[in-house]
Amino acid sequence: MSDREMIEETKKDVPDQMEPVIPEIPAEKSEKEPEVEAAESASTEPEVEAAESASTEPEVEAVESASTEPEVEAAEAASTEPEVEAAEADITEPEAKAAEADSSESETEGQRSRSAGRRSGNRREKQQPVRPKKEHQASQRENILRLREIKKKKAAMPYMKILAAGGAAVAVVAVVAVAGTVIGNHRDAFSRGMKVETAAASLETTEAASESTGERNIVLETTLSAEEIASKEYEKTVQSIVDSYANLGIAEVSGYLNVRKTPESFGEVIGKLPKGGACEILDTSTDGWYKISSGGVTGYVSSQYVYTGDEAKKLAAENVAERAVIDADKLNVRSEPKADANVVEQVFKNERYDIRGQQDGWIQISSGYISADYVTVKYALDEAIKQDMRQTVLSLYDNLGVSNVSNYLNVRDNPDEKKGKIIAKLPSNAGCDILDTSMSGWYKIRSGNITGYVKSEYILTGQQAKDKALQVAKLMAISNTDGVNVRTEPNTNSSIYTQISNSERFLVADQQDGWVKIEIDDQDAYLSSDYVDVKYGLEEAIKYTPVVEVADTSSKNDSKNSSKNNSGKKNSANDGAAGSKSGSVSSKRAQIANYAVQFVGNRYVYGGTSLTNGTDCSGFTMSVMAKFGVSLPHNSGAQSGSGKSITSSQMRPGDLVFYSGSGGINHVALYIGNGQVCHASNARSGIKISTWNYRTPAKIVNVLGD
Repeated sequence: MSDREMIEETKKDVPDQMEPVIPEIPAEKSEKEPEVEAAESASTEPEVEAAESASTEPEVEAVESASTEPEVEAAEAASTEPEVEAAEADITEPEAKAAEADSSESETEGQRSRSAGRRSGNRREKQQPVRPKKEHQASQRENILRLREIKKKKAAMPYMKILAAGGAAVAVVAVVAVAGTVIGNHRDAFSRGMKVETAAASLETTEAASESTGERNIVLETTLSAEEIASKEYEKTVQSIVDSYANLGIAEVSGYLNVRKTPESFGEVIGKLPKGGACEILDTSTDGWYKISSGGVTGYVSSQYVYTGDEAKKLAAENVAERAVIDADKLNVRSEPKADANVVEQVFKNERYDIRGQQDGWIQISSGYISADYVTVKYALDEAIKQDMRQTVLSLYDNLGVSNVSNYLNVRDNPDEKKGKIIAKLPSNAGCDILDTSMSGWYKIRSGNITGYVKSEYILTGQQAKDKALQVAKLMAISNTDGVNVRTEPNTNSSIYTQISNSERFLVADQQDGWVKIEIDDQDAYLSSDYVDVKYGLEEAIKYTPVVEVADTSSKNDSKNSSKNNSGKKNSANDGAAGSKSGSVSSKRAQIANYAVQFVGNRYVYGGTSLTNGTDCSGFTMSVMAKFGVSLPHNSGAQSGSGKSITSSQMRPGDLVFYSGSGGINHVALYIGNGQVCHASNARSGIKISTWNYRTPAKIVNVLGD
């Protein structure tokens, strides 16, 4: 049924005696209430009607308007007061409908509105009875209040529209009208350019009309998931962390950036700022340098490696992570997540470490496990770590002891020289924790991963030990990854000199931004600071078990019978090979290995051959082998051509292991069993014990001929 047909039907039911009266809005509300009401209507029905009109379905419009607002309003207002419907019509629908039905497309918005108003007024003149002005105004105010209540109730129930009146046929038509409206809206949105402001999981959609352009904005009310809420909270946390720095700087360098005591390239290094680490920039007046504060360290860094401003904030946001901040003055790092596991190092107050895992009250960091009881876990930026010799060295030990010997001190498994077996060697000026002093003439100590007994007369304690420690402490680079490249120059374009294994220690010759200069045997080389930890420390105990001697039978049967002793029983006291095979070796091989170890700690002298006064690497192996009747040249490259080349699984004590650098053999060591070699390394380290693959071996040779 069209608008005009509905109007004609309405006229038939209106009594002839009704006299026209034009409703008036009370003066005190004429400026506010109609505007509010008009806004409400504009935000709901008119757009739907416009869409319906655009789709050339006036019948749907009429039915829908009849099946939505009037019925609800009539039901709420007791359905016997035509004033309610008339009052609502004054505010909402008739003007728009009349305008759509009767006005031409050339009319402006204002013309259509005025025309609709006149037509609406003419109809009401014939429909409404004459009422006193005051009574009509009071009734209209009451109707307006009722309408507002109705609209509030509808707003509170966005997913249900109550059909309070109307027959079953009207209800069915209403459903069809709603479906048509949705389809029309979608069609109209795509044709006119719908703009979605937010994507959401909510089912409720609210349309807002744009009077000037006809463009629609659809706002989807969202219900955030737990993940989305967590993401927003994380973003807030990151922003608050970034904002906590007044003048933020972010280190962008390979490895870490040196914090120096003075603004000079040779200034003393007092701390290190890791890649992505944050700092507060205090002063920029020194050319090429920033004075910064970070992690309790205040000093100077090279400005070329520090980002500032918006770029720093962007990098900072990318580097915020969950970290463990140390609360204790000193905290042990253990090899396993348990209190009795070996201590591998210590960390200090306010230092921050990336968390690699958490389990049963323990937090895993790069070097091991720390107790969660002594740290604060929070999102934070990384900051600088102090590199203070006194703090680092003296804090490593609870009850410091320092070995007072010229070469090495045996560590035994029992406090008895005859019954106690040698399990390690404590080098000269090595550090240890004294655990027990109750045994006459012996101390129970822990040094590195070794716990055992040493003669007390060779250990300094108390203030003597502290003074000695500060005097002999060395800056060490400790590799934290297997197969680290050692390069000839401090850049990744330079050639690889060799590779080193995990946990190997090298004395630091110099520190550059992103690189550490070390002495590897008798050559200078460079490690990326990404793969090493640099810290002050003392030498520590070296695991060592003497090779077990077995009487020689014959050179032909030696290797066949080497796994049995004279009684015919297997002897498992010694690991004779670098691989998984174990067993004792011939007397000659055992004697060579044990003889060589006697000189650990003695001097390195380039070109020397004296085991006591100084020797170089090839001079060491040449002199040891000469003791047992084997003649070798005084050159590592020449020695590699002697004897028979073998594999690591065939290696036994007394064999020679060769290493290369810059394209040729340049170092040699003597294999002593238990996966270790003894060699004259360099002037700083002297004769020492290392793991057999502390750097990549180039060749292994059997020079004994058995």
